[in-house]
Amino acid sequence: HALLGAFAGAAVRKAGFGCLDRVFFLNTLAFIVISPLLGGILAFTFMKLTMAIFGNTPQRKVDRGYRRAQLLSAALYSLGHGGNDAQKTMGIIWMLMIYSQHGSPDHLPFWVVLVCQAAMGLGTLFGGWRIVKTMGMRITKLRPVGGFCASASGAITLFVATGLGIPVSTTHTITGSIVGVGSARSFNAVRWGVAGNIVWAWLFTIPGSAFIAGIAWWLGTQYF
Repeated sequence: HALLGAFAGAAVRKAGFGCLDRVFFLNTLAFIVISPLLGGILAFTFMKLTMAIFGNTPQRKVDRGYRRAQLLSAALYSLGHGGNDAQKTMGIIWMLMIYSQHGSPDHLPFWVVLVCQAAMGLGTLFGGWRIVKTMGMRITKLRPVGGFCASASGAITLFVATGLGIPVSTTHTITGSIVGVGSARSFNAVRWGVAGNIVWAWLFTIPGSAFIAGIAWWLGTQYF
């Protein structure tokens, strides 16, 4: 959404609000609400079903089984993440290449795919620990069964959004899923203050990035 807001901010600064595709933006804004809500509902349902089926099974045995299953759900969630998030950056780079006559509208160069994948992977490896810690420990404490339910729900939501061609934030999606898992255990199992801070950051992202992009466009036209 930072990328979307920045792209829109620069466009509006240059050509006004009429240049934006309103249907696209309304669909995207709607999914800011729908994606975490859908992820939360799915995760809540999966967690409740798991608790009903394995309620009398020793916790250690349940954790051992779901620790293996979590590998599959995490892989699917990662696939959904790359299938949606990475495509946004590829699209912006491709558009710039076409505009500057360094690319064809019929073919996305494979090196763009590799660069975007590498950037996402390296960003997660070197700069993502604070986000990982917030998602996995601060919103609610996740055990393997909760991690499986959250990542499986997030993956399904991302596949649906990608199939509809709608860009969503994987962080929004997984946050809703994690809240759903915690709520299934107990209302008090969720640190609602942390979740509230995340929502405020979501609300600030699009207008904040749009404002900065508008300034960057103006500076670029004045001095370059």
